Amino acid sequence: MSDVSLTQDEPKAEAAQGPRVRDGLSYPFPARPEPGQTVRVAEGVYWLRMPLPFQLNHINLWLLEDGDGWTVVDTGVRNKDTMALWEQHFQGTMAGRPVRKVIVTHLHPDHVGLAGWLCKTFDAPLFMSRTDYLLCRTLVLDTGKPAPEEGIQFYRAAGFHEAAIETYKQRFGGFGMGVYHLPQSYHRMRGGQILQIGGRDWHLIEGRGHAPEHICLWCPQDRLLISGDQILPRISSNVSVHPTEPDANPLQDWLESCELLRDTIPDDTLVCPAHGEPFHGVKTRMTQLIDGHEEGLTKLAELCREPKRAVEVFPALFRARITAGNYGMATGESLAHLNCLIGRGQMRRTQDADGINLYQTL
Repeated sequence: MSDVSLTQDEPKAEAAQGPRVRDGLSYPFPARPEPGQTVRVAEGVYWLRMPLPFQLNHINLWLLEDGDGWTVVDTGVRNKDTMALWEQHFQGTMAGRPVRKVIVTHLHPDHVGLAGWLCKTFDAPLFMSRTDYLLCRTLVLDTGKPAPEEGIQFYRAAGFHEAAIETYKQRFGGFGMGVYHLPQSYHRMRGGQILQIGGRDWHLIEGRGHAPEHICLWCPQDRLLISGDQILPRISSNVSVHPTEPDANPLQDWLESCELLRDTIPDDTLVCPAHGEPFHGVKTRMTQLIDGHEEGLTKLAELCREPKRAVEVFPALFRARITAGNYGMATGESLAHLNCLIGRGQMRRTQDADGINLYQTL
């Protein structure tokens, strides 16, 4: 299960080279860590990279020295390959020292997938935001259940044809397949808190839109930000409406979160993202993300001067090719943009005699 947006394409891997500048962002590290290896990005802060079985084929995870042990930030998806790589790190960079804390920035399987396994292996506490912890546990319970009628009607109203409905039914409940069972208790993280890890004060900043309560870790003293999916250098995180809350407006939440981070984080901060590479230039990047979505909203409003189904608005928003594999994600993100325009009073939604929702600019 990938949580990557389709609004921008992830570039192909580049050969190792010196620090470089691309699209206004500066990348200080000449090489990415190979599987089982790490790159030191600051004193006591290590970057490791795990494979993903998705279109986006990697996730960055972070090891923070924490006294006589380690704090892990994000964990990778649950599968044998990722577990095996973690076991290499236990004896490699981690030198047999234990994990003292497991921090998860948000609920998606590539971030939370092995949190329960790491907590169990080291008897370590889990740190997550409350909403993401509870929602993760709820979604895992869908494993093995049939797709609900509410979900089927939601996607029919968006314009899904029957083959797409069948794909939704087959994939329903897949979230839990990538998540090791979570501990029955956790430590709540929320924006405004400070966590002390390895002699550093990490300020917690909450972002919304991609996940309900996504947590970033910011160390002002050392100009470090572990951004999870809230700030990515070359792609935009998926922001979608789901059947459980069809009238949600996550895109407005996302844009407000982008503005908060742009106004809060100094531009010389090293941003350590979940995908891509560490970079400098947070203010430039947040402006790019905001402007990209605003441009999409403008194009969408123009396209919908005549009524459109949600599945008919892809050309206004996506450069990537929409296939059966990413059709549901594209629909969810399209609905997020449509609901944002409704929230701004620029769009209306009506329903035809077949129960299909139609969107038209006011």
